[in-house]
Amino acid sequence: MDRNIWAGVGVGLAVGLGIGYFIGRGHGSDAVNNLPLPVATQPAAVSPELALQRRIFDAQQATQREPNNVQAWISLGNDYYDSHQPQKSIEAYDKALALDPRNPNVLTDQGIMYRELKAFDKALANFQKANAIDPKHLQSLFNQGIVYAQDLKDKPKAIKVWKRVIELDPASLQAQNSQKAIEELNASPALR
Repeated sequence: MDRNIWAGVGVGLAVGLGIGYFIGRGHGSDAVNNLPLPVATQPAAVSPELALQRRIFDAQQATQREPNNVQAWISLGNDYYDSHQPQKSIEAYDKALALDPRNPNVLTDQGIMYRELKAFDKALANFQKANAIDPKHLQSLFNQGIVYAQDLKDKPKAIKVWKRVIELDPASLQAQNSQKAIEELNASPALR
């Protein structure tokens, strides 16, 4: 009888442990499954458009806080430029140029925006003014050639300007692009 008691106790203990294990495991599993998922510590990827809109907002705030901050106006103009808002870009660049009228880069960027609005005379005037401020400003010279060739259909003036770019810095990207543009212009039957 002792043996049967011990066997019963052993079986009861084993069954009890088994039931306890499964109950505990089930409860523990539910507890684990009901825990909130960990939150990602890295920010989600932001689209380039959203990032650009954020930069515009930040630049607008900076110009409101510091209306005499030329760099804030340039940043705002550049962001409008990048978001293809030429009129707003021109206006921001106007504010920057009121504070720093001798900035050939801003004049050139504003000229590109005038060209986008098909205000070719204003674009050309900006490029020429930028080049008058800095006669070695290759980008303003190169862009003059674009306006002459593509918009005003004045092949001789375009070639003259692009040759000047090549003379100033033959190893530059603008010189390489000028050489290609001259070759294309010369090969084009419409502009011979």
